[in-house]
Amino acid sequence: MRAYLAFFKKELLEYSRSGKLILFGILFVLFGIMNPAIAKLTPWLMETMAAELAQSGMSVTAIEPDAMASWVQFFKNIPMALIVFVLVMSNIFTKEYASGTLILMLTKGVARYKVCLAKASALLLLWTMGYAVCFAVTYVYTDYFWDQSILHHLVPTVLHWYLFGVFCICLVLLFSTIVNTQTTVLLFTGATVLTSYLAGMLPKIKHLMPTALMNSAALLVGKETPQDYLPAIILTLTLSCAALIAAIPLFNKKAL
Repeated sequence: MRAYLAFFKKELLEYSRSGKLILFGILFVLFGIMNPAIAKLTPWLMETMAAELAQSGMSVTAIEPDAMASWVQFFKNIPMALIVFVLVMSNIFTKEYASGTLILMLTKGVARYKVCLAKASALLLLWTMGYAVCFAVTYVYTDYFWDQSILHHLVPTVLHWYLFGVFCICLVLLFSTIVNTQTTVLLFTGATVLTSYLAGMLPKIKHLMPTALMNSAALLVGKETPQDYLPAIILTLTLSCAALIAAIPLFNKKAL
């Protein structure tokens, strides 16, 4: 346990020294502010452009911003935040393969599975904190400007995207124990998500795929219920756990 905690602290310290903590702090706070800000400014922007659009034969109707518009922006922006997160953190193992720093740790008696679990814990903690900050900032500003009682199932909808992020992180960990380059990790992760997305186009299994959790609009407006997403949640959690569990023996056999 001591070795695990020591390596976990090392990971967090490295995030701090490399500036990743500051980067993601700014990123998630910025996205959190942008969501209600865009919803608030959209009517003004449309009014400003109304004259130019009218000359092109397009009419602009009055838009009244509300809490729904703010949270729609949240679910439009969080995929970009997740992509940046995966891009930056996908070298969590590969950079150490290249530098050979893992060999130093392992020769000091640190078990490989503890290294793997410590890296997974640090990644998931960083994603959880960043996502929570983005949600909190959006919620506070949205609640200040508008009545949020018009929203349906906000918490389940937010948790769905969080779980999808956990799924992507577990994929990054799994593929990092198989391949040696960051680019390949990204390719395999992207290919897996794309496969899930394409499979989700099939009517019989679309409700099972992890990418079904990306469909926030129907749940937020009340057209669907949280129970409709239970199969996707179960499969997403199962695949995430399976990826994390599989990463440990694969890393144990990895030649460094």
